[in-house]
Order: sequence, then C-alpha cells, then structure tokens
Amino acid sequence: MSKLSALIVARNEEARLPACLAAVAFADEIVVVLDRTTDASRAAAEKFGARVIEGGWEVEGDRRNAGIAACAGPWILEVDADEIVPPELAAEIRAAVTNSTASRHLIPVDNYIGERLVRYGWGASFGKNAYPGLFRKGTKIWGRERVHPSLKFDGAEGAPLTARLIHHVDRSLSETIRRLDRYTSARAADLRAKGDPDPTSRYVRRFFSRFWKCYVARKGYREGGYGLVIAALAGLYPLVSHLKAKYEKE
Repeated sequence: MSKLSALIVARNEEARLPACLAAVAFADEIVVVLDRTTDASRAAAEKFGARVIEGGWEVEGDRRNAGIAACAGPWILEVDADEIVPPELAAEIRAAVTNSTASRHLIPVDNYIGERLVRYGWGASFGKNAYPGLFRKGTKIWGRERVHPSLKFDGAEGAPLTARLIHHVDRSLSETIRRLDRYTSARAADLRAKGDPDPTSRYVRRFFSRFWKCYVARKGYREGGYGLVIAALAGLYPLVSHLKAKYEKE
C-alpha cells in the first residue's frame, strides 16, 4: 500500500485544528505547516503526532509548496484546518491511493456557513465546489500569489472522488462578508506587484459575468439570500481588488 501524507497549512487555528487532525488520522503521516502562528496550534498538532513546520510566508503559494516538499509520502492529501474528512471519504481516499494510476483526483466539497449547508453558487475565486486535494508528490505546484494562487499540474487527472469533504468555510454570513476585505487586500498586493493593465470598465463587466455565473449558472438562487450574497461577493472580488490596487498604498 502506498504511503499517504496528510498536509494541513494553518495560521492560529488552535480551536479548529484538533477536529481536522482527528479526521486525517487514517493517513500514514501528518504534516502541519504553521505560518506566523502565535496561539497553541503547535501543541494541538503535536498531540496528534503530527510533524510541525513553522515559518513566515507572505505568499500563500510558497507556504503550500513548502508543505508539499516536507511530505514523505508519494501521495498527499491537502486539507485546511477548517475542513473535515468524513469516514466515507477517508475510505475512498485509501482506495484511490492503493489502486489509482492517475496523478491527482478532485475531491467534492460541502461548504457550511455556520450550521447552514450551502451547496450551490460557489466559485469565481470565492469558494470551491471541488478541488485537486489528492495528488502524487511532484505533480502539483502552487503559484506565487498571496491569495488564490494558480496551480500547475503534471500527469493525468483521474476520476473525481464521490464522497464529500466538509468545509466550515465561515462561522456566519457576517464573516463571509468580512472575508471579502481580506481577500481583496491580498489580491490588490499581487496586482500591484505584477502590474494591472486592465481598465476599470473590464472589472465592472466581470462583476456582472461572475454574478450570473454563480447565481444563475451554478444555481446560487437555490440558496436564497445566501446565494445572493455569495454571487455578489464573487463579482465584487476582482473589482474591489483592482480599485484597492489602483487607489491604496501598501
């Protein structure tokens, strides 16, 4: 059986980290990367026998790549501290690691805002319905962006898994709205670093196209007010990032 490494990248997640760690105990190795952490996350990780790597990375892609490099297994399961791998997904991951000839597999996600399951309308850099979370080491490289880094892959993608990861994306709708400010500030820094040649009018058009994509094409309307807020924030994300990059200083 191929060795599986579970990788968790976190920052000040002592409250949510234990549940995440307990859910990946089926892995052969757990690696926890702590980024500029000041709480008791290290103690929580070590309690579960995890190997802990601490450092300070301003760029999200850099810290995720550092975690991948630290994993010893040929297969890696990458999750965040606010995510839970239920038993049925754990069994499916184990089967894929044993039998798959592909380089990666998509994992479907159930996103929760508080206690509310919000299944429809995610996307456009403000949420994920699925992600390439199970992959062979050396086949997945994160880009050097501060938020929502790009991805490069080698090898063929296998069939998506069917059991769903549980993602406690936000504790409340208010937290979802506040997340827009954090995300757009990080994205604005990337735009300033790389240069942003597009006019504001292009971002205004993207607001409407992204809103339609999330609210209509991805059926966000089925989630009522939650879907409306998610679609609006997904549309605002590139526009507000552009305006911050243009008018604010670092």
